[in-house]
Amino acid sequence: MRRFALPLALTLTLGGLAGPAQARDQGGAQADRVARTAECQGDWLPGTPTATDVMKGEISLVGLPAYKLGKKINWSASPYKNRSWEYVFQSLRWMGTLVVEYENTGEQRYLDRATEITKDWVTKNKRGARGTKPYVWKDHPVSLRTQPLLCLSRHVDAGWLKDSLADHAKLLSDPRLYKKGHNHGIDQDIALLGIGCRYGRTDWANLASRRLTGTVKLDVDSQGALMEQAPRYAVYVYGRLQVATAGMKACKRKVPGEITKRAEALKDFIAHSTMPNGYMVPIGDGSADTEPKMDAGTPKQEVRTYRAGYVFGRTAWGEPDSAYYSIRFGPGMKYHGHEDHLGVTYYAEGRDILVDGGFHSYEKSAYRYWTLSPEAHNVPTVVGGKFRPRTPSKLVKTSYGKDRQAFRLTDKAYGASRTRSVLVNHGDDLMAVLDTASGGKKVRNVWRFDPSLKLVSKGGGKVVLGDGNFKVTLLQLSSCDRVGGQKVERGGKLGWASPTYLSKKRTNVVVSPSARSLLTVIVPGTDSPKVSCSGGKVTVEGVSFPSGLL
Repeated sequence: MRRFALPLALTLTLGGLAGPAQARDQGGAQADRVARTAECQGDWLPGTPTATDVMKGEISLVGLPAYKLGKKINWSASPYKNRSWEYVFQSLRWMGTLVVEYENTGEQRYLDRATEITKDWVTKNKRGARGTKPYVWKDHPVSLRTQPLLCLSRHVDAGWLKDSLADHAKLLSDPRLYKKGHNHGIDQDIALLGIGCRYGRTDWANLASRRLTGTVKLDVDSQGALMEQAPRYAVYVYGRLQVATAGMKACKRKVPGEITKRAEALKDFIAHSTMPNGYMVPIGDGSADTEPKMDAGTPKQEVRTYRAGYVFGRTAWGEPDSAYYSIRFGPGMKYHGHEDHLGVTYYAEGRDILVDGGFHSYEKSAYRYWTLSPEAHNVPTVVGGKFRPRTPSKLVKTSYGKDRQAFRLTDKAYGASRTRSVLVNHGDDLMAVLDTASGGKKVRNVWRFDPSLKLVSKGGGKVVLGDGNFKVTLLQLSSCDRVGGQKVERGGKLGWASPTYLSKKRTNVVVSPSARSLLTVIVPGTDSPKVSCSGGKVTVEGVSFPSGLL
């Protein structure tokens, strides 16, 4: 998915959909003799390829190298064995760039090639026909393909195109294939509404409008949190809701208040899940290079807890050097989530400190499944316990202060109850995390540092990492005693992170020894923090807090 921006799609006044191409001012430029239509001039086009690329027969999709399309297209092509590439290829949005270029320039060659490509696709990709790949008619390619087909239909009045759009509508309206409570369902409704309004099929338009409200209420909760467990998808969903709203208005339909209300609340969620550096915190299937590129506003609180399973906090808004943290809990893993419950991320002094394993791709590979696992996140494990996938977790206690917040979370993901308390201090930045398990069982934890941070030293329960003059220290205690024996792995089994799509970088992961309790303190900006612990109180660089954190 490309980074979402809020351009033409959200400002274009759609009311009164434009008709077929018609002559305008005879003395004007050629482009002015072609009607610009709402279906074509929205924000649905990919960043690549351009119309020039498509005309040359080269298409670059999902950031992979250009593929030689040629004049005669092989619709079974899968040059990179990449599912995302296949889906985008079959969406035909790249074809749509030609129709848009026709509207913008008035040059017939663009429309002719778009028509040629689409007719060939329709002929060779009949649903259920021998030779048609099953994924061609999956819900998302169908939804996304509808837009370029509708765009083309504004300039090409052909029976084969109308029939294909009718086939799409039948599939989109099939309740057995509807993805309720998911961004795919929203896309299905947008597509079905578009076809229904384009051809006067009120039954299709009514169904789309009716389903959309139910899906939005499941996908975005009353607090505005996205339920798909990857914050970057909140930006996509927000943009699609703007498209859906514009489509309803264009179709002379009332926009349900619940959709407007939840879309507005979603902006707060986006703001809170955006780090001080302007990138979204890469939780779940989210890359570290995702910028919202939208005005989400400035929430009133610096710290926000969402029932959907998130704590987001920062020192202050509008300050790039502000500390920032995230904590995960809530419902078991689903959709775009990872097994990251009780996990934390930490950003301080203008840089990433603790990071997740990240999002690599949707490919069915061993590495992809590893990125979903607890080992790819900053979480505690119960020694000797067997992990139980999709276990929910609870936030059971909180303490809010302007310069300090603390939280306690628990679950039974390893049979025995594991409990994690997290304290974040601001100003004198530090994060402290206490891990325990029920029944006197031992715990172990892993800490994944940003790839830029290299190992400087370790020993005596202290690990120092750095990047140039910047240093960060990890300390571990158990009942006030230093715990030594940390292992640092870069590469190997655990020492990896995927900050961007299809990337895989070596990074330092600190693996703790096992203990009945583990207090981990992360101190950014120093390699020699002064630490003392006695009488149930820990002091780090003059900052004191209870050894139980809260």
